[in-house]
Amino acid sequence: MTAWRKLRSLGSLYLQQSVCMLPARPDIRTAVEALATRVRTEGGTARVVEVAVTEAAEQDALVIELQEARDAEYEEVLARFPAFFAELDSETARGRTTYEELEESEADLDRFRAWISKIEARDYFAAPRGEAARAELTRAEAALAEFANATMDAEDVEPRPDREAATASGARRARRGSRLEAVPPAND
Repeated sequence: MTAWRKLRSLGSLYLQQSVCMLPARPDIRTAVEALATRVRTEGGTARVVEVAVTEAAEQDALVIELQEARDAEYEEVLARFPAFFAELDSETARGRTTYEELEESEADLDRFRAWISKIEARDYFAAPRGEAARAELTRAEAALAEFANATMDAEDVEPRPDREAATASGARRARRGSRLEAVPPAND
C-alpha cells in the first residue's frame, strides 16, 4: 500500500496492475529507486525499468493521459471552491465577520494552497485545468482579503501582519491605509 501511495503521489500513470510509468526526470528516478530499495528490503519485488517511447503519436498519447489525470485532480479542487465562496458570502450576510470565522476560512484557503501545490508537483506536462485552479485560488485569496477587511471593521481593529494570510505560493498582500488587498504573485 505504501508503494502504491508513493507512486500515485509522484503522478504515475498505471498501464496495468502494478505496472506504471513516470517521466524520465532525475528527481523522479531518485524517488523511485529509493522506493524500490525499500520494497526489496521489506521482502517485496520491485523493478525499475527505463523505457523509450519511439513513436511520437504514442508519446503524445501518454502525455495526454497524464494531463487528463492531473486535470481530474484540478477539477476536484475547482469543485470545492464554490462552497468556500458561499461560506464567506453567508457569514458576511449574517454579520458573522468574526476573527474565528476568518481563522477558519484562512485554514480552508491554506488547504486549497497545499492541495494545488501537491498536484502541481506531479503536473509534469502542464495540464490545462491547472491554470483555472490557480486563477480560482487567486480569486479566493482576494475574497478572503475582503472578508478580513470586513472582520477588522466589525471588530474595530487595525490590520496586523500576523493576521495577513500571505504565503510564498499565494498572493502577496499589500497595505494601503488600514486595508489589505490581494496582489498577484511576483514572477520568481
